[in-house]
Amino acid sequence: MSTIPRLVIAAPASGSGKTTVATGLMAAFTEAGLTVSAHKVGPDYIDPGYHALATGRPGRNLDAYLCGPDQVAPLFLHGSAGADLAVVEGVMGLYDGASGLGELASTAQVAKLLRAPVVLVVDASAQSRSVAALVHGFASWDPGVRLAGVILNKVGSDRHEELLRGALDEAGVPVLGALRRAPQVRTPSRHLGLVPVAERQAEAVESVRVQAAQVREGCDLKALLALAHSAPELPGTAWDPALAVARGAPENAGPVAGRPVVAVAGGAAFTFAYAEHTELLTAAGAEVAVFDPLRDERLPAGTRALVIGGGFPEMYAAELSANEPLRRAVVELAASGAPVVAECAGLLYLSRSLDGAPMCGVLPADARMSERLTLGYREAVALSDNALAAAGTRVRGHEFHRTVLEPGAGTSPAWGMTHPARRVEGHVQDGVHASYLHVHWAAEPSLAHRLAAGAAARPPLEAPCG
Repeated sequence: MSTIPRLVIAAPASGSGKTTVATGLMAAFTEAGLTVSAHKVGPDYIDPGYHALATGRPGRNLDAYLCGPDQVAPLFLHGSAGADLAVVEGVMGLYDGASGLGELASTAQVAKLLRAPVVLVVDASAQSRSVAALVHGFASWDPGVRLAGVILNKVGSDRHEELLRGALDEAGVPVLGALRRAPQVRTPSRHLGLVPVAERQAEAVESVRVQAAQVREGCDLKALLALAHSAPELPGTAWDPALAVARGAPENAGPVAGRPVVAVAGGAAFTFAYAEHTELLTAAGAEVAVFDPLRDERLPAGTRALVIGGGFPEMYAAELSANEPLRRAVVELAASGAPVVAECAGLLYLSRSLDGAPMCGVLPADARMSERLTLGYREAVALSDNALAAAGTRVRGHEFHRTVLEPGAGTSPAWGMTHPARRVEGHVQDGVHASYLHVHWAAEPSLAHRLAAGAAARPPLEAPCG
């Protein structure tokens, strides 16, 4: 049983200000001397970067679709170990989940799984007394959700705040904060959401500082902390990467020997990563070495496998293309048959070109930006034995991109999509597995063990490659 104090920050709809409030609360409580654990409902990679900046701890995701409802509490307990307080930022509107699947993957479902009180952030800019009807509806919709208070956002004046508070007093819902309109805390966005922390370090630090100040000034931190402490005990045990890998490994196969180096792309162009992936690779016996394809001209010494995750290579196509030594190093590693796993942005980096800029050329495909957003949860099955998955492995994943790869599938596709539409996708060739699909390895730890085992079976590079 765990007694970690916890809050879920939700909203009636996207754009209400829950990221500003959640990040501000995380930073304000951290500045007050508490150790704060930050969590994000759903598959989003960008908000957890701001959470990490606010707390000094990894931002973690809680996704009941990708990992299953049974994994939500264990992953939460793992991520919040040693913390004084956990703050969970919701996704979309409180009751919005995976399309057509009821409450699955919604903030409401996660709140119930965590037995956590919910604070609703309401954009009050265009309403007064009607706010009570809105909040009453959200509070009464699902009796299993404990909506314990409201933070009013974008309040126009003292008089406006007075009207809002009066209406909510009649509804019997506590107002735990009221934030004035504050353009200076806006975080810039572009085609896939907020601009990641890694791309605007100094400005991001200032944004988080201002958010913390705004929340400190406008919210009752003492009442919010008391509310967090009112959360009941949470049954269950914390997720453990070593146990997860042991269960996902072939029979009697423990961590691989020799600590093979698995190079993982990072830096501003490749910011999308779940913290549990590194933990699983380490538990599987690998040594994880992070490098920056924008700056480093060589792969880490001893590299035996390569992971290139998601991010925004389209914003850095010229710089990635100009780093010819590293592109040659990636080609050399792939040609050797070493495991290379690329996900979304990594898929584009391995292509011949991205918007006309030469990329690595490992895959016989070209990528370009598109006006069309591809977004949604997916179910898929591995069509062949490859560096990441054994044939027949079933996964749940997520697609999120505004690019097109032509052809989208190679002669040996990576995945056969089974839901919501049947199609093949991605490229498998030699040791390369490249796909648009984002997968959370905590749901299928065999992926981490298979990659580590593949790395252990390769000879190490005698010198940094490039």
